[in-house]
Amino acid sequence: MEENLTMPTKYDPASIEKGRYDWWTKGKFFEAKNDKQKQPYTIVIPPPNVTGRLHLGHAWDTTLQDILTRMKRMQGYDVLWLPGMDHAGIATQAKVEAKLKEEGKSRYDLGREAFVEETWKWKEEYAGFIRQQWSKLGLGLDYSRERFTLDEGLSKAVREVFVSLYKKGLIYRGEYIINWDPSTKTALSDIEVIYKDVQGAFYHMRYPLADGSGHIEVATTRPETMLGDTAVAVHPEDERYKHLIGKTVTLPIVGREIPIVGDDYVDMEFGSGAVKITPAHDPNDFEIGNRHNLERILVMNEDGTMNAQAAKYQGMDRFECRKQIVKDLQEQDVLFKIEEHMHSVGHSERSGAVVEPYLSTQWFVKMQPLADEAIALQEKEDKVNFVPDRFERTYLHWMENIRDWCISRQLWWGHRIPAWYHKETGEVHVDHEPPADIENWEQDKDVLDTWFSSALWPFSTMGWPDTEAADFKRYYPTAALVTGYDIIFFWVSRMIFSGIEFTGERPFKDVLIHGLVRDSEGRKMSKSLGNGVDPMDVIDQYGADSLRYFLSTGSSPGQDLRFSYEKVESTWNFANKIWNASRFALMNMDGLKYEEIDLSGEKSVADKWILTRLNETIETVTRLSDRYEFGEVGRVLYNFIWDDFCDWYIEMAKLPLYGEDEAAKKTTRSILAYVLDNTMRLLHPFMPFITEEIWQNLPHQGESITVAEWPKVDSSLTDESAAAEMKLLVEIIRSVRNIRAEVNTPLSKKIKMFLKVKDEQVLAIVEKNRAYLERFCNPETLEMGTNVEAPDKAMTAVVTGLEIILPLEGLLNIDEEIARLEKEREKLNKEVERVQKKLSNEGFVKKAPGKVIEEERAKEKDYMEKRSAVEARIQELRG
Repeated sequence: MEENLTMPTKYDPASIEKGRYDWWTKGKFFEAKNDKQKQPYTIVIPPPNVTGRLHLGHAWDTTLQDILTRMKRMQGYDVLWLPGMDHAGIATQAKVEAKLKEEGKSRYDLGREAFVEETWKWKEEYAGFIRQQWSKLGLGLDYSRERFTLDEGLSKAVREVFVSLYKKGLIYRGEYIINWDPSTKTALSDIEVIYKDVQGAFYHMRYPLADGSGHIEVATTRPETMLGDTAVAVHPEDERYKHLIGKTVTLPIVGREIPIVGDDYVDMEFGSGAVKITPAHDPNDFEIGNRHNLERILVMNEDGTMNAQAAKYQGMDRFECRKQIVKDLQEQDVLFKIEEHMHSVGHSERSGAVVEPYLSTQWFVKMQPLADEAIALQEKEDKVNFVPDRFERTYLHWMENIRDWCISRQLWWGHRIPAWYHKETGEVHVDHEPPADIENWEQDKDVLDTWFSSALWPFSTMGWPDTEAADFKRYYPTAALVTGYDIIFFWVSRMIFSGIEFTGERPFKDVLIHGLVRDSEGRKMSKSLGNGVDPMDVIDQYGADSLRYFLSTGSSPGQDLRFSYEKVESTWNFANKIWNASRFALMNMDGLKYEEIDLSGEKSVADKWILTRLNETIETVTRLSDRYEFGEVGRVLYNFIWDDFCDWYIEMAKLPLYGEDEAAKKTTRSILAYVLDNTMRLLHPFMPFITEEIWQNLPHQGESITVAEWPKVDSSLTDESAAAEMKLLVEIIRSVRNIRAEVNTPLSKKIKMFLKVKDEQVLAIVEKNRAYLERFCNPETLEMGTNVEAPDKAMTAVVTGLEIILPLEGLLNIDEEIARLEKEREKLNKEVERVQKKLSNEGFVKKAPGKVIEEERAKEKDYMEKRSAVEARIQELRG
C-alpha cells in the first residue's frame, strides 16, 4: 500500500487527478511488453487531425478505446494501444495559409520548402495540445510507439502501396471530371463534398439549327458552362428529334457549330427531351462525350474565373459570368424562360466553396477489384464484425456502388506523389526512388489524399512494409476499431480493402460504431449554433472520471449521445458516493493488511448476500463489456455500488463494526476490503483516477490498479439462499419505511410492529435476522409468528411470505391526525366551492378561452378526488 496516502474528507477530482497520469506513464504501465506468455490485444487510435484541439466526439471515441484496453490489460492480455495523429492535408494547409494571410503573406511568398517547414512547426504545436488533452482524459496510450501519418515509416509504406498498385494497373492517371474546389484550388473526393439545397433556376434556351430550319430547346442550371458545349443529345427513339440526329446547331454567343447526337442516357420524359452536352464540366456529359468522341472544352480557370475559351467573359468570376451571359442570351432572344428551382449543390467540406465539376488530369485508384475482395471477405468466417451489425449493410452498399477514387490533391502539405516526368520526352517514372539522372526529371507537384495514408494506419504503424517487423508480426491484425458512423466510407472501408490487399488479412476483428455527440436538444454541435462543448472545460468542472463515465454509459452502440451538464453532474454525485463509502470502509479497516484478508469466518446473511451480488456483477459486467454494451454495464455497476453496497451493505456492516464481537468485526473488515477492491477493479476502466486513488489506500497487491488482475467469479462465495433471505429483509425494511413516510412518522419514533408469517421456514429467517429488523425499522416491540394477534386499526403491507402490520395508534395520534385531516377537508371544500362558482358563472364561461375553462375543470376534478381520499381516511381512522 502507498505510504502516507490518506483520503481527504471531500471528493475533489482536480486534486486526485493531478500528477496521477505522469505516475502511470513513468511506471510504463501502458507500454506493450511483447510478453509471449500473453495473448496480444491491439487497438490503433483513429488519429486526430493536427488542425486543432480535441472535441467531445474525440473524448467519447477514445474513452471507449481506453475502457477496452484497460480491461484487456487487467484480463492478462499483452495490450498495445497505439497513439498517433493525422497530417490532415487540406485542413492543416488551410489553417497555416490563414495564419500567413493574417501576416500579409501567402504560401507562394514562402515557396514550397519554407511553407512545408512552417506547417511542421504548426504540427509540433498542435501535437503538444493533443497530448495534453489525452493525458487529461487519462488515456492509457503507449507513447513509445506513437506515429504520425507523415513520418518516415509511414511515407515508406505510402510509396510501397502507390508503386505496387500502379504496377498492378490499379493506379492510373487520367482526364476525368472531378469535384474541384476553386477556393483551395484542389480536387476533392466524392465524400469531401457536402450537398445543400440551394434556391437556383432552370434556364431554358433555344439553340438554332444551323440550316435555319428551326431550333431545339435545352435547359441548364449553369448557363456559364454553355460556352463549352460540344453537342446536343436526344434519345435515338424520340420521334420528335430522330430526324435531327446528325444535323448541327449553332451555339449562341460562340457561333460554333455543334452536332446533335443520339444517346440512350437522355430521358425523353424530362424537360424538352434534349440535353446540352459539356464534357469538360459535367460527369454525365463527360461519359456521353467519350461515347461520341466529342471535344472537351474547358472554359474555366482553377480559381473559378472564366478562361480564354470563354471569349469576352474571360477573367470574370463564374457567378458574375452567369449573370452577364443570362442578360446577353435574353437580349438575343435565346433565353426565353427562367424557372425557379430548388436543387442540391455540392460544397467543399473544407472551404465551403461551391464545388465545380471540372475536367482535370488526376491520379485515380481503380476501385472495383479492391472492392470485390472486401465484399467477398464479408462472406467468410474471418470477416470484419460491425457492432451494431446494421452498419455492415451501410458499408456493403457503399462498396457495391464504388467509384474510382481520385487520390491526387493540389497541395504542398502531404505525401508527394512518387511519379517523375521526363523534361524532354514526357515519359512517366513511378517508383520508390527518383530516377538516377534526376536532373532530367521533374517530380509530380501533387500530394496524395490524406485518406490514402490513413487507409494504411493499422499496419503501416507497425513497421509494414517490413513484414518481419517485430510489432507487425506480434500485434497485427488489430482486435477492434472504435469510430463514429460518419467515417465508415472515408476511413473504415479504405482500411479494410487496403488491409486485405497488402497483408492478406482483415485489419481488425471488430468495428465498434458509435454515434455523434449532440446538444441536450438533440442538435448537432456546431460553431454557427454556438452549442459546442469543450471536453477540457467539463473536466475542469467535474473531473475526467465523471465525463468519461457519462460518455461511455450514456447511450447504446451506434446511437447518438445527448450531452447535458446535469447528467455529468449526476455522475459526479455517483463518484462522490463511491468516495464517501470507500472512506467510511477504510476508516473502519483498522490497518488491515492484504495478507490478513480472511473470508473463511462465520458470515452474516448480509455478508453472504453482498459476496453473491459481487459475483453476479463480475459475471454481468465482463459479459456485457465483451459485447461492447457499456450503457448496460454502467447501469449494472451503478445499481450494485449505489444500492447494494452503499445503501444496504455498508449500513448493515455498521452492526458488527460497532459491536463487541471481534470475530464478526474481522470478517466484516475483510469483506469490505475484498468487495471494494473488486469493485474498484470493475469500475477502473471507466473511472481510472478515483479507482486508482481508492485502491492505493486499500489493502492491495501490486503497484497499480492498471495492472491488477480483472475480478473473477469465485463460486465458493455464492449463496443463493442467503441472497433470497436478504431480498426478503430488504422488502420488509422498505415497506416499513414507506408506511412511515405515508403517515409522516419519522424513523426515530419507535413503533409497534407485527409480522404474520406464512410458515415456519419464513419465521426462522426473520427470527435469525431480528437484529437487522430492529436496527432498520426501529420497533418498540417486534412480534412475529404464524398466528400473531394484531389490532384491526393498522397499516399493512404484503411481501413474499408474510404480512407486515403496524398499529395506527403507535404510528400516530389518531385524534390529532383526524383533526389535521378535517382541516385539510375544509380547505378542499373551499377550493371546490370556489371553482364550481366560477364554472357556474355564465359570463366567465362565455368570455374565457377554452384552455382556461379546461384548466378550471381539471382543478375541480383534482380537488374533488383529493377530498374523497381525505374523507375515506377520516372514516378509516374513526373505524
